[in-house]
Amino acid sequence: MPVRIELQGLDRGPLMIDIAGPRPTATERAMLRQPAVGGVILFARNCIDAAQVQALCGELHVLRHPPLIIGIDQEGGRVQRLRTGVTRFPPMATLGLLADREGLERAREAARDWGVLLGAELRDIGLDLDFTPCLDLDRGISSVIGDRAIHRDPEWVGVLATAVWEGMAQMGLQGVAKHFPGHGAVAADSHWALPVDTRPRAALQEDLQPFAALIAAGIPAIMPAHCLYPRVDAEHPAGFSSRWLQDILRADMGFTGVVISDDLSMAGAHGIGGMTARVDGALAAGADLLLICNDPAGAAAAVAHLQSGGPLPRRPRLERLAAHQAVSPLSSAVRSRCLRQIEQLQALAPGGAG
Repeated sequence: MPVRIELQGLDRGPLMIDIAGPRPTATERAMLRQPAVGGVILFARNCIDAAQVQALCGELHVLRHPPLIIGIDQEGGRVQRLRTGVTRFPPMATLGLLADREGLERAREAARDWGVLLGAELRDIGLDLDFTPCLDLDRGISSVIGDRAIHRDPEWVGVLATAVWEGMAQMGLQGVAKHFPGHGAVAADSHWALPVDTRPRAALQEDLQPFAALIAAGIPAIMPAHCLYPRVDAEHPAGFSSRWLQDILRADMGFTGVVISDDLSMAGAHGIGGMTARVDGALAAGADLLLICNDPAGAAAAVAHLQSGGPLPRRPRLERLAAHQAVSPLSSAVRSRCLRQIEQLQALAPGGAG
């Protein structure tokens, strides 16, 4: 059992950062205890197998109190950071394929079981948050989204993503709907460039439908895209746009949860300026938690910048991302049913596997 190091009264800060390997170094542990930090995101390099990740989560959670929020990208298919000791999920597009073949209600049942199994496995390991579901529509344009998209039909995406989220929530795993207001209609990859979606606001309404469904279902967090929508805000990508985050997402759509920026180290964010300008721009636009990944120098600069102005403001919304529910193991019957659903979905994936 790791020894708890309780830093009492240290509220979670607005940064979620990463570490280099399967255990944090002394330098990384010191960084994770900084007041500006509120969470840590795990990548494949941090994940050997389920037992090792469980031990890592235990080590990270006792670094401070309240504990850091630990997140991971575990969508299925191409985006599954932990692959050993847990279920290998197929791409989420297989849910849409099942709906096409056997009907929406049949696919909704499979989606709910997907979420239950995913939630049970990740909560058992100690993870708080999974950056899923992906709500981008499959328009056949974006290769970086590709089979991460559930379907082309926005109503079906809303129904199936809601079912996945409800299964996760049943097991106490928090989720993030992404990439608001939709990344599916642009070819550029925001990891390497700034995609520009020139459609008018009226045309974007279709892409917003799944987000409205997940907001109604109680999703605790939404991630905006590093995409520019000049017919809505000509100057700022969505993650840096108060028009998108405050006027549309919060005021018009009624979202009261946590806005989590996409990685501020991605090229789609570079037009805002250096790392400190990106941090300031995202916070000013209305983001609550900022991802800085694969950039230790940028993370250090962001921490120093945020802590240079005195005490940080409290961020009570972040409490919604901590997993509070005790882990309840699945019965053998429920686990078997969920695994059968995933096996059937895997058979729909190209090559018959995720």
